[in-house]
Amino acid sequence: MECEVHRAAGSMILIGDVFHNLTDGVVIAASFLFSVPIGIVAGLSVIAHEIPQEVGDFAILLHSGYSRRKALLFNALSSISTIPGAVSAYYALEMVRSSIPYIMAISASSFLYIALTDLAPELHREVRFWHAVRQFLLMLAGVGTILVVLQFHP
Repeated sequence: MECEVHRAAGSMILIGDVFHNLTDGVVIAASFLFSVPIGIVAGLSVIAHEIPQEVGDFAILLHSGYSRRKALLFNALSSISTIPGAVSAYYALEMVRSSIPYIMAISASSFLYIALTDLAPELHREVRFWHAVRQFLLMLAGVGTILVVLQFHP
C-alpha cells in the first residue's frame, strides 16, 4: 500500500522548518556565548542533524507537488532562517547571560528526547497516563543531568 502525501504537507513542512531552524540558531548562539568549543560542537551537531532532515523535507516537497527547483529554493530559504535566529539570540542572550545554561539544558534535553523518540518509536505506541508521566520524568532527568554537568564547567 503506497502512502499518499497531502498537498498541504509541503507548506506545513516549510513553516515548521522555519521555526525549527530559528531554534537551531538560538542553540548555536547560546552555545558560542557559553564557550567557543561548545559552540563549535553544537554547530556541527546541528549540521549533522539538519542534513538528513533537509533531504527528507525535500522529498516531502517533491511529493507535495513542488517542482525540483521550487522544492530546492523553498527548502534553502527555510534553512536560512537559522541565521536570523542565531544573530537575534546572540544579541538578546548577551544581555541575559545567566539564562544561557538553562536554554542549553532545555535544548539538549529536547534534542535527546526527539532522538530517543525517533530511535524508539514504541514510546508513542502506548498513550496511557503513567506512560506519559514516565516519559516526562525521563525528559526532566535529562535536563537535570545537563544542569549538573553545567555546574562543573569552568
